[in-house]
Amino acid sequence: MFIEVLTEGTSDVPAVLEVLTRKFRLVTNVDFRIHPHRGRGKLPANPLARPDKKQFGLLDQLPAKLRGFGRYMDEHSLVLVLIDVDDDDCRALLQRLEMLLNQHPHKPPKILFRLAIEETESWFIADPDAVKRAFSSATISIIRDIPPDAIIGAWEKLAECIGEKDGSPPSKLRWAQEIVPYLDLDNPRSPSLRRFISGLQRELGLA
Repeated sequence: MFIEVLTEGTSDVPAVLEVLTRKFRLVTNVDFRIHPHRGRGKLPANPLARPDKKQFGLLDQLPAKLRGFGRYMDEHSLVLVLIDVDDDDCRALLQRLEMLLNQHPHKPPKILFRLAIEETESWFIADPDAVKRAFSSATISIIRDIPPDAIIGAWEKLAECIGEKDGSPPSKLRWAQEIVPYLDLDNPRSPSLRRFISGLQRELGLA
């Protein structure tokens, strides 16, 4: 199976790459490709229209990307879409995505939507040991008692924990690159990371 992975941005890539390569032993450009976008965006009012060339977010481009993949992908391929929930209602977001699929006359045969609640930084703060191993000076008490996947401003809390207050996008990418090698992918505390992994296990026939 070949997997086309769509993410909101480059800071999501290290975590996805770590799951695919360390957990599932897949190889970049042999078993999968990752396509980061410029933010989340929003679903277009008419999903069958040509995409707005000025909008580069994941959801802005998603209908057109699905049409493109649908032209050549077969039942041995998968489109994996990872979306940050932010402060949306999970069920409502998934319903909108399912409605999009129902409106699509040409789409890939296999599509897996997965949500990061609230964002991929939530996966990191749910694993304080990984954060501490990546950043030895981190104040882990700031994140240790946060319930996994709590909507609390995950990247802001992570920035505070490791002693960076600005939370700029370059820092988010660096945090991910430093932390993901230490994430517990066998027993992740984040429910949304568990669902991300279990969904892939099922699609790969490993569940």
